[in-house]
Order: sequence, then C-alpha cells, then structure tokens
Amino acid sequence: MHMIDLAYVGRGPHEELVTYIADQEDFYAEEGIHVALRDGCTWDAERLRHGAVIGLGRTLLSRLRDDIPWVALNVNTYRPLFWFLARPGLTSLADLHGRRLAVHPPHTGPGCFTRIVLRQAGLDPDRDVQTIVRWPGDYGMDLRGLQDGSIDAAVIGDTMAPAAVAGEHGWRVLAFVGDHFQIPTVGVAVDPTYTKPDDPAVQAVVRAHRRALQVIHNDPDTTVRHLHTFLGRHTTEEVRAHYEAFIAPAFTTDGQVDLAIGINAITAISAELGVPATFTAAEFYRTATTTPQASPPEYVQ
Repeated sequence: MHMIDLAYVGRGPHEELVTYIADQEDFYAEEGIHVALRDGCTWDAERLRHGAVIGLGRTLLSRLRDDIPWVALNVNTYRPLFWFLARPGLTSLADLHGRRLAVHPPHTGPGCFTRIVLRQAGLDPDRDVQTIVRWPGDYGMDLRGLQDGSIDAAVIGDTMAPAAVAGEHGWRVLAFVGDHFQIPTVGVAVDPTYTKPDDPAVQAVVRAHRRALQVIHNDPDTTVRHLHTFLGRHTTEEVRAHYEAFIAPAFTTDGQVDLAIGINAITAISAELGVPATFTAAEFYRTATTTPQASPPEYVQ
C-alpha cells in the first residue's frame, strides 16, 4: 500500500469534506493508499511542499509569490465558500463603507478573495473599510464580536451554515463570495520538486477524491450525514439546506478544471498581489489525466 502526507490549510467542509468522504467511505483503502492527514493551517510553504496539499488558493498564491512550481491535479470547487455576515442595518456590500469588518490576512487565499470582492463593490479595502485582520479558527470569536457589537461584519467560512446562523441572531448574509469571484480553491496540489504528479500515491488520492465528488452529487443522504459531522451546531434540516444551496451546486463532478475560470482567477490574484504571473493556467492546473490503479498483487499460499 502506498502512503502520502496530505495537508489541509483551512477549516470546514469547503476544505475537508471530500477528504472526509474518501476516508469514511474507504475510497483511500480501495485505491491502495494510506493517507496521513496533516494540519497545515499554520505551515509555511517550505514545509507544505514536501507533501500533497488540499488548498489550491494557498498553492496558487505561493507559486505567484514564492516561485514554487506547484501544480493542481484535482479541483473540488470554483466557488470559495465564504460569506459576508453582518449585524442588522447593513443590507449590501456597499454598506460596509466605514464599518468594522473582520477579515482573513491579506496574504492568504480567503483574504485575497475578500479584497477582490470588496473592490468589485467599489470599496478600497485599505481605505474605505476598517478591516480587522485575524486568524479565524472556527469563526467563533467573530460571532462574539457580532453579538457584542465590537465588529459590524465578518467574512466567515463554512464551519457553520451562515444562513442558519444569520436567522438565529437576526443578522444578514450580505454576500456569498463564490457568487462574486470564482477560482479553483480546493482539490489536490503537489510540488513536483518533491512529489511527482504521476506518483502512484498521488494518483490514488486523486482517484479517491473524484469518487468522493461523485458521492456528493449522487448520494445526498450520505453527503448530508458526513456534512453534519462538520456542522454539529445545526439541525439535520439546516445541514441539508446548506448542502442544497452551497455544496451540491458548487462542487465539481469530476475534479476537472475549467481553464477559462483558471485564467481569469490567476489574472485577478496576480493583480491583487501586485506580482506578475510567469506561468499559464494550463501549466498550473493539470487535471486532465488520471492514472488507473494498478492490479493488486497476487498472493500465493
């Protein structure tokens, strides 16, 4: 059996659901791979590049800034699962002008996406909004800040179902980031310097993840059951509503990339970072081929 380290670099089903399904449904074992899942949320690029990584936004930013030759081999979704959640009185992104907004650090994928969306709404993230930069964890402290009024809004991920949370507290979801900016955000990426894309272990992970994507689209009940593991504060009905609104329509069916989306995303990210893109989308996103599993060895007694 092959072995590989696979690092996640964010929290919540956006980052972890496909991996979780592949594990719980025994797809890894059936593909002949033992996956050591690693928490890489605080790792730097040098540490991450020695194994496979789930976060495609993180690796794209790293390739642009650090010149590490990451390649993406599987794409789970084009729609970043982050939302602008706000206290009463705010009804649109434009209403964030002059307001206190909790955001991810600008050098991270979600932070960069947030800045792009704010600019699309006519807001300068450095001048028009009072950004409060934080490492969000599970976004629990953001909920406290919204409750006590120390912040007016927050960009949150999917460690919770935002519509349900907004309804519970009388808050408002101003925008879903995935409606405003599309980019291949999670999947499987490797640095060929250390891990070859056609390595049998890597290909086994890709195959397992593509089987998990099929579960997400073809087996809603199983997916909702696994999704509830991440959204334990919610009822089954709320979890299913979140699945129907954001998981089923947002995740790919086959792990393939739409290069047009990739091209636009690289252009937008490089502009936001102020660095040139020295590679093409086709050079970064290499999802076209998957090596089939080799026949298992025969054991003779």
